[in-house]
Amino acid sequence: MKRRDLLAGLTLAGIDLEAQSSPEVNAEGSLYIPKPHLVEDRKFLHDFMDEFSFVDLVTATPASGGLPAIRITHIPALVDRTAGKFGTIRGHISRQNPQSKTFDGRQAAVIVFRGPHSYISPTWYAKTEVVPTWNFAVVHASGKLKPIAEPKAIHDLLAQLIHKFENYQGSAYDFAKLPDSYTYGMIAGIIGFEMEIEGLEGKFKLGQERSEADKQGVLKGLQSARPARSIHDFTDGFYRRPV
Repeated sequence: MKRRDLLAGLTLAGIDLEAQSSPEVNAEGSLYIPKPHLVEDRKFLHDFMDEFSFVDLVTATPASGGLPAIRITHIPALVDRTAGKFGTIRGHISRQNPQSKTFDGRQAAVIVFRGPHSYISPTWYAKTEVVPTWNFAVVHASGKLKPIAEPKAIHDLLAQLIHKFENYQGSAYDFAKLPDSYTYGMIAGIIGFEMEIEGLEGKFKLGQERSEADKQGVLKGLQSARPARSIHDFTDGFYRRPV
């Protein structure tokens, strides 16, 4: 499914999803979600996480002076729907990354899956005497991080990650054909993690609470809106910038 199609389809449907029992880390959760924007359908959220699997890993640890040290790492991740009551997320970071110190099974983390987003012009509504807004879709998964340090386990994690994304791209790359002397040398520089999901929060702010006329106007506006720069165009411009 294309990301623009997902955004448009959810807006049109009004995200009329049946809520399943949703896990919670605490009563407040990790972000503010007005009731119209709350989605608790676990399969829908897992599908979203599988599609938008380049995530923000967010942790906080005590620092000198008693202030928390907030760290964010941007990485691809795997979602295992069958491990644990609400699923498990796995990924890896550099061993040099100070965030690896939070992989102790005790400290809480939030992993953010971010989907499509867009500015919404008031001119797209039936009545235009309103303020603009921004529509977006996110899922926050919360839990405690445990290390994956055994080389074979990290190798298997890398193989799964690479297979997922190479399969998506349709390439012929085969990670298994690399010599162990090379792959295990690279593995020495990373550490894996797994996080059993204890809290799962879906916020889909897509104007689903608005009138049918407004929804249709949003869909029409999004269809003709200026598209965001692709990673190709952004990379090309970055390479060409003066240094």
